[in-house]
Amino acid sequence: MAHPQIAAFARLAKGGAAPTRSIAGQATLLSRSLHDIRYDAVNDEILVANGHAEAVLVFRGGADGEQAPIRIIQGPKTLLDGVDRLDVDVVHDEIFVPAKRGGQILVYARKATGDAAPLRVIEGPDTQLEGSGAVAVDPVNNLVVVGLTGSQRTRTGGLLIFPRTAHGNVKPLRIIRGPKSGIIRINQMEIYPPRRLVVATQPGELEEMEPEGVFVGVWSLDDDGDVQPRWRLVGGPKSTLKKPRGVVLDPKNKELIIADMRLNAVLTFYFPEIF
Repeated sequence: MAHPQIAAFARLAKGGAAPTRSIAGQATLLSRSLHDIRYDAVNDEILVANGHAEAVLVFRGGADGEQAPIRIIQGPKTLLDGVDRLDVDVVHDEIFVPAKRGGQILVYARKATGDAAPLRVIEGPDTQLEGSGAVAVDPVNNLVVVGLTGSQRTRTGGLLIFPRTAHGNVKPLRIIRGPKSGIIRINQMEIYPPRRLVVATQPGELEEMEPEGVFVGVWSLDDDGDVQPRWRLVGGPKSTLKKPRGVVLDPKNKELIIADMRLNAVLTFYFPEIF
């Protein structure tokens, strides 16, 4: 069984290339099932959600080997419960975390550490957050997008769009959901603010090893209702995608980078249409 680690590779690495460095070891406090990693390029920090510890770990961007986090958000006041994913707003110095098994979005100060209470909490029946599993923040257009994995009760995925400063029991500004959207559940997302686009992975049914209908979709932040993606990179022989889960954008090189769970691989696509 592989040990928990965060591995860094050269951007042009391919095949069985070895990582250039790796954060691993007991002092890192990393655990298995780390499902989201975010890099803050402005402050040169790496943020990780640790669901087993109900914590958010922050490392130096250049960390290597058995290095401890420089900050840890953890404790009863944090309200962290079922933490699995996160995003960082480098403009307003905030961290967004889905919690309470998908019923809350917690917002912390970026430099928060220890048993720190959230600055804001989005929760309540009007939010329609049941089954939320992913979050992406747009600090330029002042929006936050929540991806629904679909609860056991509803089994319906979608994208909820809120004001960035939303707090309490607020209704979404817009909801992308329905048969045309193709969304069963959303796993991870990234926003491209200059064009008001959100890119999201749709890995299909959780229980299936190689689900049908998987894709990475691109929607406008102005879309509302049962809207099909503006672009869709579908799974299959041409893309080789089998179960896409992670996604990141590289605007400088006009590339879309996808982590595929079933392939146990990272794939890079040239996708200039997005940019």
